[in-house]
Amino acid sequence: MDVLIQISALITVQEALDFIQTPACGGEVIFVGTVRNLTGARAVTRLFYECYEKMALAEMHKIAGRVQEQWDIKKLAMLHAIGDKYPGEVAVVIAVASAHRGIAFDACEFAIDTLKETVPIWKKEFFADGTVI
Repeated sequence: MDVLIQISALITVQEALDFIQTPACGGEVIFVGTVRNLTGARAVTRLFYECYEKMALAEMHKIAGRVQEQWDIKKLAMLHAIGDKYPGEVAVVIAVASAHRGIAFDACEFAIDTLKETVPIWKKEFFADGTVI
């Protein structure tokens, strides 16, 4: 399995798509997490992501290993943004290519769920009313 793992101030869906595309695969699944402009009824002005990069990258590689053990995946891209992100901007991209769509969907869902649970990336939410969580 070919893997692209990246933590960067700027990530793009196109970068992930370009990486996973191959004529060997008929199933390509991409999850894109973007910044919402509301949390509940509160207006969000921006998010700030920070991480312990060495550990975050190591955990992302562990997730890729678990994906490889469980599914016949040809390519996997896991990209996460750091720094300030504003409503509508991309915060995370998971892209998976496999011979069949079902496998790609399952692996993509596992990868994003596990990333959110285990990777040390922290988020601060800034609200229009001046509060920060």
